[in-house]
Amino acid sequence: MENQEHNTDVNDLIKRRYEELGELNKLNFEAYAYDYEVNAYSAHIKNNFDLYENKDVKIAGRIMAIRRMGKASFAHIQDKDGRIQIYLKKDEIGNSYDAFKLMDIGDIIGVDGFVFKTKTGEISVHARSMNLLAKSLRPIPIAKEMIDEEGNKKIYDQFADKELRYRQRYVDLIVNPDVRDVFIKRTSIITALRNYLDENYFVEVETPVLQPLYGGAAARPFVTYHNSLDRTLYLRIADELYLKRLIVGGFDRVYEISKDFRNEGIDKTHNPEFTMLELYAAYKDYNWMMEFVENMINTVSLKVFGKTEFIVEGNIINFKAPWNRLSMVDELKKHLGIDVLQASKEDLQKELKQRGFEMSGTESKGKLIDILFEETIQHTIIQPTFVIDYPVELSPLAKKHRSREGIVERFEGFVLGREICNAFSELNDPIDQRQRFEAQAKLREEGDDEAHQIDEDFLRAIEYGMPPTAGLGIGIDRLVMLLTGQTSIRDVVLFPQMRT
Repeated sequence: MENQEHNTDVNDLIKRRYEELGELNKLNFEAYAYDYEVNAYSAHIKNNFDLYENKDVKIAGRIMAIRRMGKASFAHIQDKDGRIQIYLKKDEIGNSYDAFKLMDIGDIIGVDGFVFKTKTGEISVHARSMNLLAKSLRPIPIAKEMIDEEGNKKIYDQFADKELRYRQRYVDLIVNPDVRDVFIKRTSIITALRNYLDENYFVEVETPVLQPLYGGAAARPFVTYHNSLDRTLYLRIADELYLKRLIVGGFDRVYEISKDFRNEGIDKTHNPEFTMLELYAAYKDYNWMMEFVENMINTVSLKVFGKTEFIVEGNIINFKAPWNRLSMVDELKKHLGIDVLQASKEDLQKELKQRGFEMSGTESKGKLIDILFEETIQHTIIQPTFVIDYPVELSPLAKKHRSREGIVERFEGFVLGREICNAFSELNDPIDQRQRFEAQAKLREEGDDEAHQIDEDFLRAIEYGMPPTAGLGIGIDRLVMLLTGQTSIRDVVLFPQMRT
């Protein structure tokens, strides 16, 4: 019943706004302008009042509050930087004042006037003219401030439903300016990453989104069909195999910041489409890459936020180099008393079953080790940590460890129990690579639909010779979550996928 009443109220408000639009048309007052020349913004005016006092400005923004007083009115408008008060007098703006009476919260206006301070000391713009730039036909849910019995100010947000905010991000950005700040920071983080790579002689490139074979990760793809080519194509799950083709072709350092797509579940750290940074450096290994990652994220943190220490979900996280190092196989042996490399597949299945973990039966030995790590150790990693020493079966694109049997030269970076990056000393032996692909193909036959396919063209490429190479993938969304203190990937993706 309450929801029906709310919908009725909203419909009545929409109806009234359409009627106001009709009245504006009768006044020959343009409701949807073609352009407006803006020369000043709220924050800059308020932060530099000495420069702006009594100076003419042209500002524009959305009306967020109105206080009418007969022949004069105050309003607050919101632009890209914040809010500022405007003052309008009927005697000074003439017919525009009659039009202003037909305006509502949410309407976008342009104001030409001079900057002054009111008697209460609020920096404002005294309007000499006012233009309606866009009439809002839907009421905007405005947050309201209330004072409780103890005298504390509380804000009641009429648009507090998280799912609705994700679905209608455009409204979320209007009524919650702090959300916009997160995405501005996201852009700054990506820019700082790009600058760091450019300064370190990496070349930015673009590789195909539509691929005849998918690879570079253990994931299910999205499938599409190209009519003219009469063939099935896949949205990429990673950029790795194409970027390594470029290393074969003579690029020493390449990177790509791109959208990747994986047909998997949706949760706080997973979205079907996500942003990845992948980079490859010839003549380097995973030890070099660990230091490079530490320094890059340390530099980006300082550049964008002026610090390396952040409070995330109640934890103080410090990205300052060096990060911790932790061996996956050694840590499992220490915690479980099991040498997972020597244990049989059946032993690992038994261990997981005792821990109440349900298995499909198609998991490889490497996958079982990975699940054991996730279930027992991963969630305990709080500070930035590189987990090294992964089993060969789990890493078909990484070089075997140069001194330890059964593992590869790979690391993953974890913070607060979440993976944020993955890197290898890249496998450049085409014979070994073919054998790894064939082992993956066998796993696919046994039912593992995330196992790697055999990519003959990639094998052909590295048969021409690929230099020793270090490769890295960083999940941009998860990194932004950590640096901006967000708890869900949906809070750092402007338009996340939602269930219907």
